[in-house]
Amino acid sequence: MHDDIPLTVGRATRVLKERIWPAVHGPSVPLTVAWHELDGEPIPPAEALGLSYTPYEVGIPWGAAWSTTWFRLTGQVPQAWAGQRVELVVDLGFDPNMPGFQCEGLVYRPDCSPVKSLNPRNQWVMVAESATGGETMELFVEAAANPVLLDYHPFLPTDEGDLATASPRKLYTTRRMDLAVFSEQVFGLALDFEVLLELQAELPDGPRRMKILQALDDSLDRLDLQRVVDTAAEAREALVAVLSSPAEPSAHAIAAIGHAHIDSAWLWPVRETIRKVARTSSSMVELIGADPQFRFGMSSAQQYAWLKQHRPEVYTQVKQAVADGRFIPLGGMWVESDTVMPSGESLVRQFLYGQRFFEAEFGIRCKGVWLPDSFGYSPALPQLMRRAGFEWFFTQKISWNQVNKFPHHTFMWEGIDGSRVLTHFPSMDTYNSQLSGMEVAKAARQFKENRVASTSIAPVGWGDGGGGTTREMAGKAARLADLEGSATVTWQHPDDFFAQTRAELTQPPVWVGELYLELHRATLTSQHRTKQGNRSTEHLLVEAELWSATAAVRQGLPYPYDELDELWQQVLLHQFHDILPGTSIAWVHREAVAEYERVRRAAETLIERAQASLVGNGDREIQLNAAPFARQGVPAGGAIATADRPEPAQATEVIRDGESYLLRNDLVAITISSQGLITSAVDRASGREAIAAGQEANLLQLHQDFPNMWDAWDVDRYYRNRVTDLRDVDSIEVSTDNGVAQVVVERAISAESRVRQELSLAPASRVLQIQQTTDWHETEKFLKVAFPLDVRAEHTIAETQFGYHKRVTHTNTSWEAAKFECSMHRFLLVEEPGFGVALINDSTYGYDVTRDSTPDGVTTCVRLSLLRAPRFPDPQTDQGTHTHRYGLVVGAGVAEATEAGALLNTSARHITGDHGFDPLVSIAGDGIVVSSVKLAADRSGDLVVRVYESLGKRTEGELTLACRHDAPAVVSLLEEPLPEPENRADTDATGGVRLSLTPFEVRTVRFPRPEPHQRG
Repeated sequence: MHDDIPLTVGRATRVLKERIWPAVHGPSVPLTVAWHELDGEPIPPAEALGLSYTPYEVGIPWGAAWSTTWFRLTGQVPQAWAGQRVELVVDLGFDPNMPGFQCEGLVYRPDCSPVKSLNPRNQWVMVAESATGGETMELFVEAAANPVLLDYHPFLPTDEGDLATASPRKLYTTRRMDLAVFSEQVFGLALDFEVLLELQAELPDGPRRMKILQALDDSLDRLDLQRVVDTAAEAREALVAVLSSPAEPSAHAIAAIGHAHIDSAWLWPVRETIRKVARTSSSMVELIGADPQFRFGMSSAQQYAWLKQHRPEVYTQVKQAVADGRFIPLGGMWVESDTVMPSGESLVRQFLYGQRFFEAEFGIRCKGVWLPDSFGYSPALPQLMRRAGFEWFFTQKISWNQVNKFPHHTFMWEGIDGSRVLTHFPSMDTYNSQLSGMEVAKAARQFKENRVASTSIAPVGWGDGGGGTTREMAGKAARLADLEGSATVTWQHPDDFFAQTRAELTQPPVWVGELYLELHRATLTSQHRTKQGNRSTEHLLVEAELWSATAAVRQGLPYPYDELDELWQQVLLHQFHDILPGTSIAWVHREAVAEYERVRRAAETLIERAQASLVGNGDREIQLNAAPFARQGVPAGGAIATADRPEPAQATEVIRDGESYLLRNDLVAITISSQGLITSAVDRASGREAIAAGQEANLLQLHQDFPNMWDAWDVDRYYRNRVTDLRDVDSIEVSTDNGVAQVVVERAISAESRVRQELSLAPASRVLQIQQTTDWHETEKFLKVAFPLDVRAEHTIAETQFGYHKRVTHTNTSWEAAKFECSMHRFLLVEEPGFGVALINDSTYGYDVTRDSTPDGVTTCVRLSLLRAPRFPDPQTDQGTHTHRYGLVVGAGVAEATEAGALLNTSARHITGDHGFDPLVSIAGDGIVVSSVKLAADRSGDLVVRVYESLGKRTEGELTLACRHDAPAVVSLLEEPLPEPENRADTDATGGVRLSLTPFEVRTVRFPRPEPHQRG
């Protein structure tokens, strides 16, 4: 036979696009439309339905950026349509290629009950399943004029990302607001054609493909293109045989779950996300009612909480669908957070608040963590997931790697402590599947575990900006349930998928360490104020809990449960993976910075109230220490009257030596050049030099920074090719204050930007602290600070949650070379046997490291990433004044780096009162660190203490409570009982809890309500 494949495919494709799809909605009549344009922010639907409306004509422009317009639609179903399905069809000015990224609407009935959403891929609303003819209709549309920011030419700077700078012009023009007859047969024919066309495109030239092509030709021969509605059923009959041929027994199985992945903020503000959640949820409830097989999954307890608070009419529907097992809460977290930058306590609270919400509202506990889109995953996460009671982990983001293809799709992921969790990446490499033939074939073809397993997950639906699964996708799923030549598709709860996978894949491969994303590396630096706010409020809330718990136990002061819950939830929200990473519009980051300031003030109020209760009334100066390490004679978690402290160490010297300055105390000697650069840093006990010979540390370096795309997200490795060293100084001054020697340096970065550094060395300290203030007005630049160190380091040791992570310093393979920008928390350490140097910081997360060969051997240069200036999506990213604190710790190991980092991030406090007090909780044991002291979340009054092993080795110690208490128990991160014998807390005769910890182990101990006990 002649090769007619291109002819058949071309014929079927054109007819489908130009004749079949347009005939799905047949006869139509226009509606009578009225509108009301809101002047400001959105209002509750009940209020909006009572507004005054004026006549509107389709085709009139509407909606300036971020505005809301309410449309009232009225009409009557023609008598001739009796017995037919009638739908409302609305085109607000949609671009079908941008669902979730432009205008959207939510349809309401006059009684304020929601119907479903309108978006570029979902432009219909059912009016009558079987019309009687003559019935009247009235509906309201809340239309949101969200501007398109990620356009066909993406990443262009735009001022539309904030109300303050958005233009007043109207962005959209309606095209259609009609009642129309919906043809079930034409719709079915369209899906039949689409599924078969996409399937044949993935098949080899064999019998199955040829039979599909012949069936398509036969169907087209039966279809009258001028009478599509009348002949669709006959055309479909020609496709029955090829659509009913079952899949091969060995076919790959796809476990589909409806999905929308609604970013809690990104190219829209939080207030718009609240409405996106309502729109998507209403449509998914509608689809659940229409398709008995369909299941939809939505993560993020915060998004359900928004529905409950702001759109209770939608929440009522969702709650019923959850009870029916069709609308599935996923992930067990407050939001889909970043997991690289939040502290360990923050990740614990993500799980705690997420799971508690789902259980309180729905009686459900999530079994797995669902994070499809975060930008890399911390190696501390497996332990935290397991200790919070999770059984599995899901993501797909690592498929975005620039260089290396990840070797597994289903595997065990092992964390820094040795904990393992069953993990799955969808082999179709998307969290926004449309169930296209290409996606389904890709899932089967590239599934890495095909030899030993047969199933992968497909999250199905329009996402990022919401929208979710469409009836077209559901129709495809029905046709792909058991179809020859295709993987099978079944709507399935992810818990069931992981249970089947665990049974099928009895010896899964193992991946050890971080899941590093070879992309979006600059998210460790962009929007510094957001990151600084996160770091400071994380520490402040832990401190507020410590003093509040101490005051509750010691003084009987009421514990501020409500206040702490609200503040934590705000911090957790802003750890969402497009807020904390700095990749949202200006509006989002402006609000985030303001919210961090509100949280800071509120936390300070809680701290002051608790501390005042603890020290009593008086006029003595009291120093309090919330850090987990002693500071200036004040124990961790305790307070001492300043007069009772030990004598301070001898003051630091500052000596002018020609053109340089020497800062020296009993431990270290630091030489600073006339350019304000560190030329020497000596450990005085050993005489060991930390700075590489002939090199200068604290060298600010400015790079050109214009990535290929994803401006706020990416830094491409070629940025290193162009660099300016900032050596020139405008002024340099020296001083001594309270025994602390200080050198102050001011210099220009450019004609527009300046920087001031205060380099100080305190008595008895190994830390040269640098307080930096930068007036930053650069464009597409990257500011780093370099420390070339005379250390032959095989690894960097970077703090992560509850421990540290080692990364090699060489680039032997493409995997190591791709890690040219990496993450840290409060410290980064490089060491060789017998000597190490650490860098600590208060708001920095990114760094890079290089190995340099010199005549004297190999040295290690570490650079902290300080500021960027990308122009998309916020064209004013990081403009203005910034502060950083970082420090050089000379002669440090992991213990010294851990302590110095903690002390830098937790300030000493000085207040007036009558007396100090002993710590409520005391720890003995090498490397054991107290992470938090709080009252239990269930408000029982029980005390919860969390500790972790920080040095990466086995250790033993003791936890002591300075009050009377009953027998404690070891509990989960959710503060709940563990099974025997895991729950046993071994106590000694004095009531102290003996601790025997494995490397990086996190242990949570719960003490039954301790008795209030005054200081003794």
